[in-house]
Amino acid sequence: MRKNSIKNTRINGEVQKALSDIIRSELKDPRIHPMTSVVLVQVTPDLKYCKAYISVLADEEQAKDTIRGLKSAEGFIRSQLAKAVNLRNTPEISFILDQSIEYGVRMSKLIDDVTKDLTDRDEENGEETEDGR
Repeated sequence: MRKNSIKNTRINGEVQKALSDIIRSELKDPRIHPMTSVVLVQVTPDLKYCKAYISVLADEEQAKDTIRGLKSAEGFIRSQLAKAVNLRNTPEISFILDQSIEYGVRMSKLIDDVTKDLTDRDEENGEETEDGR
């Protein structure tokens, strides 16, 4: 099975959905932040290993605590995944902190700040902006 085959893509989606449900509803670890989401799952073609990219909508320390909590609950998560998704092998899960959402929000804020500064400076100089203000 190729890495990007239709079957592998479907398995990735099913594992991602199952992991999201398990993290949201079955884990009781206080280290795991309630605003935790599974962004992407990559299961190897032989179904032995799985990388789960986790995004946490919190500060950096809470995000690291969440990853630690998920790693300590890996055995339980794997057993629940075996029950939820019928695969020949239940993959070993490695949790990776994904900061792309935070990065995107930060970049968007920086862009907004720059455009606001440019608009303010143009208004102070009496120039019209592109949208006619």
